[in-house]
Amino acid sequence: MKLSKFPYLVQKEILDNMKYSDLFLLSFVSKNIKKVIKLSQTTRFRNIDRIVFDMKNTEHPMISIVFGSSVYFIIISSTISEKLKNDYFQLNVSGKLINFEYVSWHCPALAFDPCDRESVFTSIYNYLLDFFGDTIEYEWITTDHRFFVPRVRNLSLILEFWTTGTDEEIMERFENIISLSPIMKHVKTSNWRPAGTINPESKYYQAESISICQNNLTIPINLGRFQGRQAFLRCRTCRISDLSEFLKRWKSGEGFQRLEYAKIIINHPDVPLNGILNEIGVNYIDATKTPPTHTLPKVYFEYDCQPNTDPIISQTYVVRETDNRVASISIQGKALSFGVWNETEEEFLAMVD
Repeated sequence: MKLSKFPYLVQKEILDNMKYSDLFLLSFVSKNIKKVIKLSQTTRFRNIDRIVFDMKNTEHPMISIVFGSSVYFIIISSTISEKLKNDYFQLNVSGKLINFEYVSWHCPALAFDPCDRESVFTSIYNYLLDFFGDTIEYEWITTDHRFFVPRVRNLSLILEFWTTGTDEEIMERFENIISLSPIMKHVKTSNWRPAGTINPESKYYQAESISICQNNLTIPINLGRFQGRQAFLRCRTCRISDLSEFLKRWKSGEGFQRLEYAKIIINHPDVPLNGILNEIGVNYIDATKTPPTHTLPKVYFEYDCQPNTDPIISQTYVVRETDNRVASISIQGKALSFGVWNETEEEFLAMVD
């Protein structure tokens, strides 16, 4: 029985109960079926948080739909091969014939020649953009070792650096890739070791969010140049003067106009974080009162991680001199957390219980 033979309400009921991967494949049956899917699933599609192209493993990239911490795969894995299996089928994706196979979980897998990589993923991206709409965020996750980003619109770049090699090689690769990248949503460096600092004019500082894990003393970025919204730093040790300068620049209004949240974890027992509070000058909420809780959505989070920043409930806060905006500041063990409010000091104190 053809789907088109049923009344619209019956069609919608059937489509409402289909997996996203099946809706994706069904949309290729005809232009009319694709139109019916888009019309009947408008609300469902609108509730999608993001569509993720996870390209960290180029031999088996994944395309998935994400609702908060829930993931639904459209294409579970892609096979880069010159010899296609006998059971492949072809679909016309945005004007390009692309070979697919069926794999585990009943999701289609790509089968294509490596030299066609860019055109294949550009076609798939354009098809998904038309099918699901441009109100959804589309994320492209890649690494420095297998860097590849299609030249398409409305794509948020998540860039991970797996720093291997000498200091000079790492820094050169880092700067080359950053210079070629579009504006980045999130940049992550794992086990950062090079002692050199990033170019002061690097586009790195324009990333909306950064995450750094490092083993050496030198902070690889000049925190004063960061123009983004959220920063996460984990290190073995660091100079207290660097952190004090970071906070003083926010307080004076000289930098970090867009900063919303920062968390710095120092895995060393002898770094006196509490000394920072006296140095930068902080205000205190009466110990008998309960301060408001600061938390907000992360700019970027992996699907199996918390979507929001860790809550900050602190009696300690600082006030920015230029606009009277407040930031809660908390030191718990080895972690310093800094959360900026939209409220002025008067509005902030009105939220105190």
